[in-house]
Amino acid sequence: MAANLLTRALGALELLAQNGRGLGLQVIADTVDMPKSGAHRLLAELTRLDYVVQDPDSGQYRLTGKLPSLGMRHLAGTGIIGASQPLLDRLARYSSELVRLAVVDGDRLIFIAKSQGARTGLRYDPESGGEAPLFCTATAFTWLSGFSDDEAIRLIAAQGAMDPENRGPRAPCNFAQVLQQLSETRERGYGRAIDMSSPGMSAIAAAVTAESGSQVLGILSIGGPTARLTEDKMNEFAPELLETAAELSSLPALERYLSPLGRCAR
Repeated sequence: MAANLLTRALGALELLAQNGRGLGLQVIADTVDMPKSGAHRLLAELTRLDYVVQDPDSGQYRLTGKLPSLGMRHLAGTGIIGASQPLLDRLARYSSELVRLAVVDGDRLIFIAKSQGARTGLRYDPESGGEAPLFCTATAFTWLSGFSDDEAIRLIAAQGAMDPENRGPRAPCNFAQVLQQLSETRERGYGRAIDMSSPGMSAIAAAVTAESGSQVLGILSIGGPTARLTEDKMNEFAPELLETAAELSSLPALERYLSPLGRCAR
């Protein structure tokens, strides 16, 4: 019973993390499969612990800053941010675009650090903490290219239905198109996505590996507006991207913390 309640409590927190504007009691109860009365008691306890707050006007529940703060303190304690940030900042200055580091966490890619190099014009600057879609991003293509096609499909399917209509005009619409991107990534040596994850946005990405090279620990990317991050610019930035990814691969803090979280290609 206690384990089941813990599962539902964590499910409620994950649900609220995906809905920043908050959700009503009934929606939360239905999603975590609890009676409305039980969900109310659960949310009351999370509110007492300061992880959740209820809007007095709408009655909706949303997360407080306690959980994100906990995560950031944890990352700071691992040494990953402090060790990697100077390299991200250097690559951002070089490219004048957004540089991000995603880490492999089981079957997911989570963005944990970034550096904004664009100082004028249109800027692409999403918040850290998000999960990379596996069917339409340069970050995902880079990671998935290390797996067999069957395993790559399994990982994409496990994330949920592909939703190309809510992505860029060139987002893959089926597994065959994704597999073509993976084949091109293997041949090229780094991932590339043009007008796929979002309309008018493009990116290139390279793998950060354990020193042995046998395990991908994370993915380093450069992203920006397609009008500015052209194919010529991608070709120009690629050597610096790959060199920076190799430097990140040599940082002991990354391998020490990330190796147990990742999964080896097979």
